Amino acid sequence: MGAQSDETATDEVDVATAWKGLKANSRSQLVDVRTRAEWTYVGIPDLGPLGKRTVLVEWQTFPDQSVDPRFAERLASELKALDVQLDDDLFFICRSGSRSLAAASAMASAGYRACHNVTEGFEGPLDDERHRGSLLGWKAIGLPWQQG
Repeated sequence: MGAQSDETATDEVDVATAWKGLKANSRSQLVDVRTRAEWTYVGIPDLGPLGKRTVLVEWQTFPDQSVDPRFAERLASELKALDVQLDDDLFFICRSGSRSLAAASAMASAGYRACHNVTEGFEGPLDDERHRGSLLGWKAIGLPWQQG
């Protein structure tokens, strides 16, 4: 997908590139690492048009926001159930790109060799009025999503 280091097996892509990768490769997966509250109240990427579903595994628990020490184990189990291989493209998304980068790095350390952080995230950065979802990100560019 993008420039990738053999050491970390992660790179960064924008949401349009992630969508193209998900569309082009039937084995690729989107992993949303936000909290259950975010999935429920903000929404989730809808991969139905691609014949897929978004894999939902929290990186941090809500409400205390501590990193789930079993994240890699839990996600690996979900991926195994989907018959995901270590070389399959995994696109990691969160609100705006920082939690997903940490999650992608964790899975690269667990042996997955094609981990991509979606830099703009689901909602993107804050605009001039301090609102998300209008500048960049999954929702802002009009990719399909649904209320969780």
